[in-house]
Amino acid sequence: KCIAEYKYDGMRVQAHKSGNRVILYSRRLENVTQYFPDACQLIRDHIKAKEAIVEGEVVAIDPDTGDLRPFQELMHRRRKYEIEKAMEEYPVSIFMFDCLYVDGEDLTLKPYTERRKYLMDILEESDRIKLAHYKLISSPRELEEFFEQAIAEGCEGIMCKSLMPNAVYQSGVRGFLWIKYKRDYKAELADTVDLVAVGAFWGKGKRAGTYGALLMAAYDPESDVFRTVCKVGSGFTDEDLEKLPKMFEPYIIPHKHPRVDSKLEADIWFVPAIVMEVTGAEITLSPLHTCAWGIVKEGAGLAIRFPRFLRYRPDKRPEDATTVQEIVDLYKKQRKITMRG
Repeated sequence: KCIAEYKYDGMRVQAHKSGNRVILYSRRLENVTQYFPDACQLIRDHIKAKEAIVEGEVVAIDPDTGDLRPFQELMHRRRKYEIEKAMEEYPVSIFMFDCLYVDGEDLTLKPYTERRKYLMDILEESDRIKLAHYKLISSPRELEEFFEQAIAEGCEGIMCKSLMPNAVYQSGVRGFLWIKYKRDYKAELADTVDLVAVGAFWGKGKRAGTYGALLMAAYDPESDVFRTVCKVGSGFTDEDLEKLPKMFEPYIIPHKHPRVDSKLEADIWFVPAIVMEVTGAEITLSPLHTCAWGIVKEGAGLAIRFPRFLRYRPDKRPEDATTVQEIVDLYKKQRKITMRG
């Protein structure tokens, strides 16, 4: 048995709170407070102890969709002179997972399960700061299912944490009390894919008034249906974004097209017509997307993680798009799991 916890693709921080003063340190004990004033405010507002030392993962989120974004986008915060702009373009959430000190009490020699209880007591959760998602695991099958769920929700894997009484806090050491379980993947898919835009979601913030993301689908020639595989909102220039509503205007329909299979409810639906070349980090199991539903795993489809627009493909008809079977083949080709301590 162990506790498995989502491993988010962000920056691990240790937050020191004393009254209204908050200092953030990186894993290497570099003071990174100046880069994350919004994260400091979240700690200030939602950690209800007067004094505390807590740890969590700061993760970039998409301001338009709320989806988790890759670690690389956090690095925009390292530019000292544009923090206000970076806060708007690359907002963050914090997923808390450990508590080392609360109001005069040192918790580092207490087992992990007790430290987590202290954390739950002092953390007032919101949509921007919450406990790392976790589950008590009793079997290898449960572990594998939880791992696939974490990947499908945009995480890089899971952490398996010991329930033993000797699972005390070890500074800078993971050892065998904490084991990382993650998928090895390249920064890009082995091949790009050509997908069909079947719907769109309205943007927020700086994308208000245009589309924040497009719902993309692969083609299933056996049933002549387009099955969703991702929402893509990255890779577009400001000029691209501005042109999207006009480009899709001739294809807007009031309801989902009968040739589209989607569990997601788009804000705007399109006749399947425009093909785009897309890349991404990897293909994962998904409870939300219908591409290859039930083929790889019962009750799950396949999705592209961190999809990014590359270019339009006006030379291709919707039926020339990447097929569901080709997505399945890409998934099988890349599937390689490693364990790292």
